[in-house]
Amino acid sequence: MAGDQLKVLNALDVAKTQWYHFTAIIIAGMGFFTDAYDLFCISLVTKLLGRIYYHVPGSAKPGTLPPNVAAAVNGVAFCGTLAGQLFFGWLGDKLGRKKVYGMTLMVMVLCSVASGLSFGHEPKTVMATLCFFRFWLGFGIGGDYPLSATIMSEYANKKTRGAFVSAVFAMQGFGIMAGGIFAIIISSAFEAKFPAPAYAEDALRSTIPQADLVWRIILMVGAIPAAMTYYSRSKMPETARYTALVAKDAKLAASDMSRVLQVEIEAEQEKVEEISNNKSKAFSLFSKEFMKRHGLHLLGTTSTWFLLDIAFYSQNLFQKDIFSAIGWIPPAQTMNAIQELFKIARAQTLIALCSTVPGYWFTVAFIDVIGRFAIQMMGFFFMTVFMFALAIPYNHWTHKENRIGFVIMYSLTFFFANFGPNATTFVVPAEIFPARFRSTCHGISAASGKLGAMVGAFGFLYLAQSPDKNKTDAGYPPGIGVRNSLLVLGVVNFLGILFTFLVPESKGKSLEEMSGENEDNENTTSDSRTVPIV
Repeated sequence: MAGDQLKVLNALDVAKTQWYHFTAIIIAGMGFFTDAYDLFCISLVTKLLGRIYYHVPGSAKPGTLPPNVAAAVNGVAFCGTLAGQLFFGWLGDKLGRKKVYGMTLMVMVLCSVASGLSFGHEPKTVMATLCFFRFWLGFGIGGDYPLSATIMSEYANKKTRGAFVSAVFAMQGFGIMAGGIFAIIISSAFEAKFPAPAYAEDALRSTIPQADLVWRIILMVGAIPAAMTYYSRSKMPETARYTALVAKDAKLAASDMSRVLQVEIEAEQEKVEEISNNKSKAFSLFSKEFMKRHGLHLLGTTSTWFLLDIAFYSQNLFQKDIFSAIGWIPPAQTMNAIQELFKIARAQTLIALCSTVPGYWFTVAFIDVIGRFAIQMMGFFFMTVFMFALAIPYNHWTHKENRIGFVIMYSLTFFFANFGPNATTFVVPAEIFPARFRSTCHGISAASGKLGAMVGAFGFLYLAQSPDKNKTDAGYPPGIGVRNSLLVLGVVNFLGILFTFLVPESKGKSLEEMSGENEDNENTTSDSRTVPIV
């Protein structure tokens, strides 16, 4: 019952928005800024890697990464991220959020630098080294997901919790945009200093020494924002919900939050012990009791995140292939390596600026007004509509006069992904599970998403390779693979609509209300099995 709520947790729930909320958003958000930069900057440099390491001497065409190598370079970080989400999510519930928070950041810093220093005399060796460091980079990134979401949700008040947690995640949009902007700046600088000769094979190869330096710089710069926030993370106090409900130290929880909120809070050790001794709440993860109370919720959060990330990461990682297929980016043989990087980065930045970033912040503005469920349903619905609108009349969009329309429609899928399930799938798992499982369950949900990202990264790559046997216009590259991929993604988004009905609405409720931690045995058993959707 509500009256059983600890005073320290109630103080957090009803606290007015204060400076510490914004400090927490910035500290946690810079981790996501770095995450997005590191995960998506690889899509900018894969073309450079192909030109540098896989060019055939004497060929008039620039080199490209073989499909299996491209899939590995793009997808290996997701394998690491999945492992990191599961491991650090579990560790965050065992050791505490704060103790683990700094570990993830140091892994990210070290592996960002190491990725740029990938070495070897042969192309295969360089790619293998890069993949090794990208895996461990992903491992550190993976830990940031459950820990940042859990820390922010446990610090926030219940009135604006959705906005605060989604604001942390919204920094991902700035990270994607920052990667594109930095690539534009560095490619412009190198192009100005090392202009290419007139088009010929020497033009294709002229900027290779500079390109080899450019891709390494782009990857290593990702270490800077992560390193800048390490000290701040080390100074954050442990969340009161972990300290009181998991570590069972009421005095420390009250002391920490008295300092943060600048109010006097009474330590209630007896009530903490009473809660911890309640046998009805002592069930373990994946026990029969857990599955009865939270099994459908966990299925809802894992399935929707899995489906969302198939579409979301396919779109982000292979923007360049889609834009090349419709002719928005010129054929590779008409540009040198640095010029191609500039055009790819410009396209990615434009999409991020016009649709990705606004979509995130629309969610921040409206998530506590219209709720998580409505935003997620709306996002999946419009993503489905726009994917089919692009795929079904695909040949129409490949004509030069219709390219702008394609880009606008494609941008809207990004907008509604971010003003939709890409944000809500991150927020909800941090709100609906008990404190002792919160980080673990968020990590499981996020890992399910990264499994979807791997499906998207590897699956889209091979689907998009399919030749278009029906296309007779030799002025355009093969495109039926892209069309089929868009159709598949439309079906995936439609499935997301269906599985959203398993996800509970948490707007305006305390974390303990959602998890049943402040209710008695009778109420908890009955209420936790319902799946509220509005």
